[in-house]
Amino acid sequence: MNRTDRLYALVEELRARAPRPVSGPELAARFEVSLRTIERDVQALLEAGVPIWTERGRDGGYCLDRSASLPPLNLTTPEATAVVIALAALGPGPFADAARAARRKIVAVMSPGSVDELEQLTARMRVAPVQVPVDASLLDDVRAAIEQRRVVELDYEDRNGATTRRAVEAHGLYVGDGRWALVGWCRLRDDGRVFRLDRIRGLRPTGERAPERDFARVLGWMPDEYVEPDVLG
Repeated sequence: MNRTDRLYALVEELRARAPRPVSGPELAARFEVSLRTIERDVQALLEAGVPIWTERGRDGGYCLDRSASLPPLNLTTPEATAVVIALAALGPGPFADAARAARRKIVAVMSPGSVDELEQLTARMRVAPVQVPVDASLLDDVRAAIEQRRVVELDYEDRNGATTRRAVEAHGLYVGDGRWALVGWCRLRDDGRVFRLDRIRGLRPTGERAPERDFARVLGWMPDEYVEPDVLG
């Protein structure tokens, strides 16, 4: 389990046990890490604004308000199947680790009978995921730049093999034709551009926050048939 997954799981563990405190050694054993690691994780959560407090004494430990985390979702087997297939279709990409964690969480909140149904149904599905190889560290850097809306410096190779260096405002992602791409405002061209991740030869954060822009303008080159993911249905 990587640290991001462990931090989320730690919050969920404390939420599930609330209002009873959970000791540091118990959490360390639960996640198979050292007590010092648990203490660092709790400190990171506190700095992120998660309301964790400590109860002293022999029966003390860490506590969390139940309202600080979302409750488990009850998905039907077809709903869970739809989500699992959609995540699998994305393949390797900036949110691959998050997708794997999401699949684990979906299965964790389903009943054993529903999990069996899900496994039987998905065993009869085949998905062709995005397969263009991209360096894992680059995927992490691209995701971080988009989440934090940062300006990055790219070394980008065009279709003719020529590489240029340019400052790009990271605004979003595009996936199509089996490839992931960074959607950004290119300051070299002063226009919205899409940069295929498999053609990025170098990416360096500048520390500058990108200005707010109308995303439709940034995507002015995109045909109308392409749509944004529908979150609310």
